[in-house]
Amino acid sequence: MCHPIIVEYVKGKALSRRDLFRGSAAAGAAIAASAALAPRPVLAQSASRAIDLTHTLTYDFPTYFGEQQFFDEEVFTYAEHSFNLKMLRVNEHTGTHIDAPLHFTDGGTSIDEVPVETLVCPLAVVDIQEKADTDPDAQVTPDDLTAWIATHGPIPPGACVAQNAGWQRRLGTPTFRNADDAGTMHFPGFHVEAVQMLLEEAEVAGIGVDTLSIDYGPSADFITHYTWLPANRWAVENMANLDMLPATGATLIVGAPKHQGGTGGPCRLIALT
Repeated sequence: MCHPIIVEYVKGKALSRRDLFRGSAAAGAAIAASAALAPRPVLAQSASRAIDLTHTLTYDFPTYFGEQQFFDEEVFTYAEHSFNLKMLRVNEHTGTHIDAPLHFTDGGTSIDEVPVETLVCPLAVVDIQEKADTDPDAQVTPDDLTAWIATHGPIPPGACVAQNAGWQRRLGTPTFRNADDAGTMHFPGFHVEAVQMLLEEAEVAGIGVDTLSIDYGPSADFITHYTWLPANRWAVENMANLDMLPATGATLIVGAPKHQGGTGGPCRLIALT
């Protein structure tokens, strides 16, 4: 759903970058030509440790709209009933959470319909901390992806490509939402040309960010959401602890919710390295 100028720009860049994605092996080309998100080994490598990429969900966790989106109520207590039980009320897109295609489509795949095999995948971490430190409106661009591939090799089929902007350091301060006097937020996200590049040149299952949105803060049109999710892909937002991971080699497990017709929901993200 990109503007024609953007589509033509990405197509013009495609040939110069195609070898980086596909690699030199014929097997790589065969994988790229296969059906999207084809079956693959579950683990990127033998796991030696598990890392939690999930923020604890609290009443005051920052939200896109700035209002509280998580509530709980004690229904049963151990003192009175000999067991504890709470009633939860939560906006689907609160804390560390997943966006299903339905979030930005009319009748797209809901969270309970997302294929479970896409939720266990290789993780590629793209570090943009240096430019985000000087420009809170920095975005993951095609150049960032090209540089990652030149250093680490092709993005694995079915991967999640995650932005590490170092934004976790801001949690607990107003600079996480980073709204100016006019109410416009300033935080990094994926440039639409980067996600278009991933859609055209790689077999990527999802993207992730350590910020409130896959669109950068000042976005008024949500073009990254409207480009990525309608392509039947998922996204995770508010990722934690990306600094603890290598750029490549980790396996991501997305503990997505499974409520009927959901547009997404809080999830537990675990990386195996």
